[in-house]
Amino acid sequence: MGDESEIRQTLLDVHADAYADDMTEFDERFPWFVDHWGGNPGFACVIGYDEGEPLGFAYGAPPAPGREWWREHLSEPPADDSTFSVSELMVRPKWRKTGAAERLHSALLENRPEALAVLLVDPNHPKAQTLYETWGYRKIGNRQPFPDSPNFAVMLRYLR
Repeated sequence: MGDESEIRQTLLDVHADAYADDMTEFDERFPWFVDHWGGNPGFACVIGYDEGEPLGFAYGAPPAPGREWWREHLSEPPADDSTFSVSELMVRPKWRKTGAAERLHSALLENRPEALAVLLVDPNHPKAQTLYETWGYRKIGNRQPFPDSPNFAVMLRYLR
């Protein structure tokens, strides 16, 4: 992960700007999620910059073998169920609607060895779900991983 403390602070700063007007109690736990995901062996993170200023990031990791929790939403599991979990994709307000989210997402997944990508989308952000659908994801169910979290849409995409 390189210099973890510097990357961590950049992620926290981008998150604070992205959620400046819309911070829920669940969102306030973001630092815990950064540390949790950053501790995963396969953790990968892409940070985008515009003239030295961080504009957004995407990160995730493959789940531990046997922890592909999305399987419960499919009646027929794929032959290759190797998965990369996209945990966060965030763009600061100034750079939204510029294509930055798609570029960050593509950079995160472009050389992944896994067959599938999975992510959760807050149902209060239907535009985000529609955007992911244009990138090849499909909704396969709903999941509420924490009692105070939204009941997220589970979205799955084949990478190859």
